[in-house]
Amino acid sequence: MSTPHTAAEILEREFLVVRAKLLETAAAFDRLDRAEGSVANDPRRQELRQALDVLAADAPNRAEKLQLLFSLPYEPNWRKQLNVATNK
Repeated sequence: MSTPHTAAEILEREFLVVRAKLLETAAAFDRLDRAEGSVANDPRRQELRQALDVLAADAPNRAEKLQLLFSLPYEPNWRKQLNVATNK
């Protein structure tokens, strides 16, 4: 049975990976800012901005909140709408 890692151990293991992902994200936003035209009113851009707010918040379950932010609401009739056969 493995023992849980401490916060310091997790930070040591994850720091460089997380830093790289944050830099990659910042670079993508910089490219959007430098590009011709504007996507300020694009819902996807707005979702990305909301995602940054979720990440910056000092609150639990950030991964779950991001997943919900980028997910479509549950549609009970999705199988019918997408013509997916049920296994009966």
